[in-house]
Amino acid sequence: MKNLLSPLIVTIVLPIFSLTIPVHTAKADSVYGDDFNHHKFVPHKDVADKDKICFVLYTTHNDIMKMVVQFYPLDADDSRTVHLEVQQGGEWKRIATETVREDDYGVYDEKAWNLRFRVENWDMSQDANYRVVALDGVATYGGLIRKDPIEKNEIVVAGFSCNSWKDLHTRQDVVDAVNIQDPDLLFFAGDQIYHHTHHLGEWLIFGEQFGELTRNRPTVAIPDDHDAGQGNLWGSSGKKPKHRKAHDGGYQREPQYVNEVQFAQSGNLPDPYDPTPVQQWIGVYYTSLKVGGIDFAIIEDRKFKNGPLEIFPELASQERADTPKGVKGEDLQSEEAVLLGERQLAFLKDWGQNWEGVEMKTVLSQTIFAQAQTKGPDLDSNGWPSAGRNRALAEMRKSFAFHLAGDQHLASVIHHGVDEFGDAGYSFCVPAVVNHFPRRWSPGKNFPPVRTIDGPLKGLGDYFDNFKNRITMHAHANPGAFSPPVHVGNDRARMGTGHAIVRFNKAERSITMECWPRGMGPGTEDARQYPGWPITISQMDNYGKEATTHLPELKITGQSNPVVQVIEEKTNEIAYTVRINGKSFRPKVFASGTYTIHVGEGDKRKTLKGVKTEDIGGDKVIEIEL
Repeated sequence: MKNLLSPLIVTIVLPIFSLTIPVHTAKADSVYGDDFNHHKFVPHKDVADKDKICFVLYTTHNDIMKMVVQFYPLDADDSRTVHLEVQQGGEWKRIATETVREDDYGVYDEKAWNLRFRVENWDMSQDANYRVVALDGVATYGGLIRKDPIEKNEIVVAGFSCNSWKDLHTRQDVVDAVNIQDPDLLFFAGDQIYHHTHHLGEWLIFGEQFGELTRNRPTVAIPDDHDAGQGNLWGSSGKKPKHRKAHDGGYQREPQYVNEVQFAQSGNLPDPYDPTPVQQWIGVYYTSLKVGGIDFAIIEDRKFKNGPLEIFPELASQERADTPKGVKGEDLQSEEAVLLGERQLAFLKDWGQNWEGVEMKTVLSQTIFAQAQTKGPDLDSNGWPSAGRNRALAEMRKSFAFHLAGDQHLASVIHHGVDEFGDAGYSFCVPAVVNHFPRRWSPGKNFPPVRTIDGPLKGLGDYFDNFKNRITMHAHANPGAFSPPVHVGNDRARMGTGHAIVRFNKAERSITMECWPRGMGPGTEDARQYPGWPITISQMDNYGKEATTHLPELKITGQSNPVVQVIEEKTNEIAYTVRINGKSFRPKVFASGTYTIHVGEGDKRKTLKGVKTEDIGGDKVIEIEL
């Protein structure tokens, strides 16, 4: 390890609290038994001192390792001092010491009972066995901090969403399948928990369900609306709402509650791009993470979004402004309505141009930028607001970024369009782990296709969603449309539940999406994916806009797979930035004129100015030596 024996150690002395905890006995395949009452209380297990460490989340990025350690509530006389140790030469070396946080959630005397290790100068080129040591050595918890898999040709991500309290059984079927698939990164897209006042109790349950995965793999877990304690979330830059359901935008829960949720779930993420809090001193965490040459932008697509009543106050007469009745989605358009906000758009622009050590780019967020169900306009979906949605997609496609998200309780693969069908990128909405609120893609007379696609599923092709956004549906996993074998049990697969696997092939620059039903993952006798999957696309499909003209072909020597950036000189706008595959590339553009082309990186970067467009099929070549 590099300089691991001398990290910055920060010790915080906090007051000691005592917490009375209701106990509930577990059953064989259940965390707390089938009679758990979600609304009355959230029990914590009565665990022995040696088991007081529940689970950990970690990431490594730019030679910094960050780990959040979640404890069960400690007794008044338990030590709060915790050590992180790594194995070196067969011996355990202490590299960091922290103090358990007892910060208050702000409700019911509930405490955080967690801490964060931040270790700089981390050697990302080798695996490291680690252990967390607490309670004066009585409690230990260990696993593997994986090296950055930069040498691997295929980087694998497992995706999850919507871990509903309606089923508190273990997730052993999911864990077993994912362990076989052995992903390089775990992504929990949101709604890890559903209790709106007792985050800690269900967060501990989440750790019991998935801790065997997170202890050995880098993990991204980003909170969504239910995690933050409300049914829908339009964060409106952190304001305090006046509407009882926050349909005017803002956070219903106390700021300290929101901040504690964010720390518990996302405190292990790389440092935020811009840590400036939003209103009420609610923190932000949007950032980027590189894993094996795949660069992930992690964004908060709820935090800055306007609430419906901020833009359309007339919806206040509706029983539910999030799903208004008698209103067409196309009439709910607004150029002023915010989705990602200027801060995150600026982040995406900067992130899209930075390709150091990067082969492909992907955006991770709570949900996709479309309404992928056909019941009626849903302003909680990121199909609304359309103008904000289009601004986000237009920025993402400039780096040929793929989009992975969740929340919709309906797995889907969509090719998005801004001005034309398919002119932006692809999204994969991962299935729900538990689907207690089923949604369907069932286009009928209200959603006539613009173009149909033949395939194993109905309703594939070009459609306008409820907000007149252009989407091309390539796959969906409607509840009830799939009949698993009877012995799979629990109706889980029939409800469209499961997990996602995404495979990034760096040599081919391809992205393969897999959608696995609960109980039918690898290792089972009936292992198979939902109908319509797997789907493989090219990295270049994520800027699907057809060229109107081209620039001359670039033939490059001295460097393979260089970065190419194309800038329209008339507007000084970046058309796109991408790492090409090989040593030749003919840049597509969308307007005749002159362009600046940057080729390569760092000291080897070459700039060509005044490059003129030529007709498609032209044979002009520019040779570049790097």
